[in-house]
Formats: sequence, C-alpha cells, structure tokens
Amino acid sequence: MLAFFQESLGKLSYYPSIKLDEENVMHHESECKDEKGCVVNQDYAACIKACQTCAIDCEICLTAMLGQSSPNDCPLCCYECLEICIQCARALARGSRFAKEYCALCATVCEWCAEQCSQHNMDHCQRCADSCRVCADECRKMAH
Repeated sequence: MLAFFQESLGKLSYYPSIKLDEENVMHHESECKDEKGCVVNQDYAACIKACQTCAIDCEICLTAMLGQSSPNDCPLCCYECLEICIQCARALARGSRFAKEYCALCATVCEWCAEQCSQHNMDHCQRCADSCRVCADECRKMAH
C-alpha cells in the first residue's frame, strides 16, 4: 500500500523517499471533469490532502511498530486510521453524498490514533500523531 502512495504522491517533506505535492490534488481537480460535469470540489482539497498525508504517516508508523510491544493501541490505531483516511479521501474525491459522515468518523478515528501515538517517543509515532491531529481538524471542518 505504501508503494501506491509513493507513486501517486511523490515525496513528503520530512520523508526523503516520499513527497506530497499540493499541486497533485489541484492537478486532479482540473482533470476530473466528465460529460456530466463531475469535478472534485475545491473545498475538499485540504481535507483530501490531510487524509492522504495521515494515511501515509500511519502506514509508516504501523510498519515501524510491527513486532514491537506497545502498552496502548498503537499500532492497531494506525491500521484503523489509515483505512478510514483512504476511504474518506476517496469519498471526498467522488463527491459522496455521505462525505460529512465519512469525515466525522475519520475525525474520531484520527483523534484516537493521535492520542495513542503521541504517548510514544519515537519520531514516527510523533509524526503520525501530528498528521492525525491535522487530519482530524480538516475532517471536523468538513463534517459541519
């Protein structure tokens, strides 16, 4: 799954092998028109980007935590979070009638994951928690 994100998003700023590019979302928005006028809503771009970033950071955290003991729900929370982030981004990209519901659930899961990962001192857990907080904030905005 990480390879999919690496190919489609390029490189994130704090991971030398991954780059998330704001223009990527805008590029897709301009190309996502069909004869029915379907287009990704410009208002969704920040939330889609936050979901994509969060999913990548959760995947990295999950992979780094495999085989390590944890006193809390990390890395299980990372798996749950990356799954809902992917689904939320997809729902927003297609303009789902349930976008607000996806966003509300995504915000809840991201808050839980941030709480769990922030309790660990490892850099990947802290980056994951930070991305989860950003995603939760963006999703909360969309859910209201």
